[in-house]
Amino acid sequence: MTATHIQLYDTTLRDGMQGEGMSLSAGEKLRVAHRLDELGVDFVEAGFPSSNPKELELFALLERETFGHAQIAAFGMTRRREATASADAGLRVLADCFAPVCTLVGKTWSLHLEKVVRVDREENLRMIAESVGFLVDQDKRVVYDAEHFFDGWRDDRDYALACLRAAADAGAETVVPCDTNGGSLPPMIDEAMRDVVAQLGPSGARIGIHCHDDAGCGVANSLAGVRQGATHVQGTINGFGERTGNCNITTVIPILHFKLKKGSVPQESLARLTELSQFVDETANLRPNPRLPWVGAAAFSHKGGTHVNAVQKALGSYEHVDPASVGNTRHVLISDLAGRSNIVMKARELGFDLSKETAHLKTMLERIKEMEHRGYEFEAADGSLALLIRRVLSHEPPPFTVEAYHVSMRSEGASSVCEATVKVKVGNDRAHTVADGDGPVNALDAALRSALVTLYPQLEAVRLTDYKVRIIDSTSGTAATTRVLIQSSDGVSEWGTIGVNENIIEASLQALVDSLECALIKSASGLGAR
Repeated sequence: MTATHIQLYDTTLRDGMQGEGMSLSAGEKLRVAHRLDELGVDFVEAGFPSSNPKELELFALLERETFGHAQIAAFGMTRRREATASADAGLRVLADCFAPVCTLVGKTWSLHLEKVVRVDREENLRMIAESVGFLVDQDKRVVYDAEHFFDGWRDDRDYALACLRAAADAGAETVVPCDTNGGSLPPMIDEAMRDVVAQLGPSGARIGIHCHDDAGCGVANSLAGVRQGATHVQGTINGFGERTGNCNITTVIPILHFKLKKGSVPQESLARLTELSQFVDETANLRPNPRLPWVGAAAFSHKGGTHVNAVQKALGSYEHVDPASVGNTRHVLISDLAGRSNIVMKARELGFDLSKETAHLKTMLERIKEMEHRGYEFEAADGSLALLIRRVLSHEPPPFTVEAYHVSMRSEGASSVCEATVKVKVGNDRAHTVADGDGPVNALDAALRSALVTLYPQLEAVRLTDYKVRIIDSTSGTAATTRVLIQSSDGVSEWGTIGVNENIIEASLQALVDSLECALIKSASGLGAR
């Protein structure tokens, strides 16, 4: 394949915001826009300049900013029926805004023309041509998005192509067939896009592709479009978007580079892809999806003993690219499927110098498998795993022990307060502290921290960032085993710890104790957390 440059058009700030749970302030959108620009995306679609006060604020902010590469695109619709383009309020806003690029969406499918907007076919073609022509006359670069193009093409090929041709003939720089319903499959896209490129290619307009992921084919469909000659791909970071989302450009970018040998963003930007994916998740206050291709935490994770053994000998045996090429990292998971290779590679990942000849390796493996059988799960609890390895290797006593604890509830007016009492031993010293909390775990954490912080002031910086509870054997009712996973941070790094017990308070205390012990070991030696 030739090294054709594929334009990337990011619509995270507009189409992506239509996804469930997605909401960014104008300031947050501005930060995302700059990160997209730094990556090397060609177009950043900012949305409707006048749809709501937040969009007005965003466009006011963007107008004052400088972008090194990306062009800002404003989004709007073709003119209203029976109105002139120059008198259409929406088009006037686009014409008057600072954005050099205007993206117009128009109808293609007879179902929408007849049942939704109630516009006849010839009027729709005039709406497309006149709207594009008006903005071109205002010195705007115009991208035309043909909504429901593939449904329309299957229904009436000639009319769907006529809609694209109307935009191209009126001066649209790029015409973009859209799989708006997201129900097409790659062979359908192949057939239609082959036709589009053959018919519209001579017009001089660039051909694009815009796909949704309702059938799980958003990326595959976009790549089918590229295979047939599209050189402009629209999508969102992490695939955010309405319903099941849009084409995920964090997947498209590395596929274009590594698999199809086509350019999109500068090669040096590829190593920032994982960081960008996480940045957008964090900005949107969403938990990252670990199973995203290329950039997800599980994308280069290995669990089966046979797999880990092979990767240890030849990385390419179970990794199609180097994780670092997209800014990701390799992870070895520990479970009851683990073999010696898992333990060795995972221990090295955590900072221990182990080999298959290390004494007590068999003991580690047996202990891990026995604990997994009881309900422990170390995949998300690297901190507890590091402690287990350390204890087997060094036989050192723990920095502190909890000799006793008690948790109770008391009423204060109309509300209840949880109180925890903890007795802790550090060397020959003992501390007995009491603390209140919003719940039993919060109270235990406060009491334990209060008892230890005078001797270990570095624990002052440690905070719990996440707390998860899972009932392992729900058929046992109230006697079921409970697994508690805690995520902790010292402001620099994070680590996970685990506790398992029939008693949720006891399981929580186990995870809390491991969390603080990890923090102490980390501060002293760099072990126990990543």
